[in-house]
Amino acid sequence: MRLSTPNLQLNDQGELRHFLTLEGLKPRHLNQILDVADGFIDEQGQIRKVPNLHGKTIMNLFFEPSTRTLTTFEIAEKRLSADVVNLNIATSSTKKGETLLDTLWNLQAMLADIFVVRHSESGAAHFIARHVAPHVHVINAGDGQHSHPTQAMLDMLTIRRHKGDIYDLKVAIIGDIQHSRVVRSQIQALSLLEAREIRVIGPKTLMPPDPAALGVHVYDNIEDGLDDVDVIINVRLQSERMKSALLPSEKEFFNLYGLTRDRLSYAKPDAIVMHPGPVNRGVEIDSEVVDGDQSVILDQVTYGIAVRMAVMSIITENAAVLKQSASVQQEADA
Repeated sequence: MRLSTPNLQLNDQGELRHFLTLEGLKPRHLNQILDVADGFIDEQGQIRKVPNLHGKTIMNLFFEPSTRTLTTFEIAEKRLSADVVNLNIATSSTKKGETLLDTLWNLQAMLADIFVVRHSESGAAHFIARHVAPHVHVINAGDGQHSHPTQAMLDMLTIRRHKGDIYDLKVAIIGDIQHSRVVRSQIQALSLLEAREIRVIGPKTLMPPDPAALGVHVYDNIEDGLDDVDVIINVRLQSERMKSALLPSEKEFFNLYGLTRDRLSYAKPDAIVMHPGPVNRGVEIDSEVVDGDQSVILDQVTYGIAVRMAVMSIITENAAVLKQSASVQQEADA
């Protein structure tokens, strides 16, 4: 059945064509990504090498600095047997005055199949997705304060592999809730997967105007917020996105909201500690916790490869199915 799909990232059959945001998706889309990602992880926790994207060309367009995201995308692409091109924005023609669309269309003429885009402007990935050719796919690797969907999905995979079903869990997110695209995507994912309770912890100056509208419980006291939770996610202070001084100092933030061993004891004894990185030790989290037994931060990095493999595999497979369906229909109409 063909559906009307106002959501830019879905095709006519309601399946993923692009991966831009978790907003507007259904739980089945998220569970599909998690299930496919699980299949790329072997019994030893290693990531499989598969031929799924052999012959495809993927271009990583990172207009914003990145270490983990760019590297894990590149590894994921190579594990899928794709041809990979990393565009050096610092030396690209955009620095010579070429518009984003002209850059895009020139790269598209080089037979790109997937663009992985990271940009400091919110909505950049959506803008690009609206202008690519029908056969080209766009994956959002982070846009401004808006969205970081693959990060949220690798976080969900980490939670699921360590804690089982997400729907019965209490999750606390600590830090800069206002400026973090990661937090926004995490809340969307946790809501879609029906987490039992989502808490956000931080000073009022780092909260959005109406955080309760996000469907979360708000705490400005870290001990109260951590009480009896199953999962703790720390996020860093987004200093580059703050337009004014919203905190007295990083030291003061750590004194009030830094995750220490003592504060961790308020959570359940088997609670896991997560962080999307980069970790600022002694600012949002103590080194003893980062390196402690309850930390699964490095697992997040590994699972990021599997999740990004899953997203790219799913959107290319969906395109192949749609193409085959159209071909069959044409033959039937002939």
